[in-house]
Amino acid sequence: MLSMQADTLSELYPLFHAASPETIDWLISVATHHDYPANRAVVMEDAWGNAVYFIESGWVKVRRHAEESSITLAVLGKGDFFGEMAILDESPRSTDVVAMTAVKLMSISAQRFIQTLFKDPQLHHRLLQLMVQRIRQTNLRFQLLHQPPAVKLANTLTAIQEAYGEAVADGVELFNIPRKDLADLAGITREEAEKIMGKLAEKGWIVEDAVRSVLLLKNTRQLAHLAGRL
Repeated sequence: MLSMQADTLSELYPLFHAASPETIDWLISVATHHDYPANRAVVMEDAWGNAVYFIESGWVKVRRHAEESSITLAVLGKGDFFGEMAILDESPRSTDVVAMTAVKLMSISAQRFIQTLFKDPQLHHRLLQLMVQRIRQTNLRFQLLHQPPAVKLANTLTAIQEAYGEAVADGVELFNIPRKDLADLAGITREEAEKIMGKLAEKGWIVEDAVRSVLLLKNTRQLAHLAGRL
């Protein structure tokens, strides 16, 4: 049973692809599993640094609070993780994490995760690679600062599709992110997001399934072209 769990863990999380079997077995033995309903806070502002969290299923958003409002900084899905920065730099956070759907998480305490990084250089190296990828994505958002809203939104959809999209017969499916969150991620207004998504639907590039909360991207190549990635 343990080896099957180990295989599943290694397949589900890109972070663990290069980890040794001993590391995987150890992580399984010390991990804690959590279930959260939609709209529940998963990590509060004062809880950053306590653990690293791994998404087994569902979607979460990372929010930064500013006065009476909040801004969505990231939307994360199955196979991703969060909390690693907080345990490495131990700085306070003005952000929290909220479940957007029902979510299953696995957590590993900060102390045990750091111990594991020291023991397994391959895991340490893989973590650094994934953190660099995130920095590159942040840099890309800065480079798009003065681009038209449609280009920004196309980039956001393309990035989410590349990270989490599931190929189906007539395109690629992903979670239909609420407009306000999608607008925050793209750095545009909610009204701009509504207008652009409407136009993409008219063109037949996207189809929204409200019942399943799924967005079908029917023309990923055209979206990537609009985003300037081709």
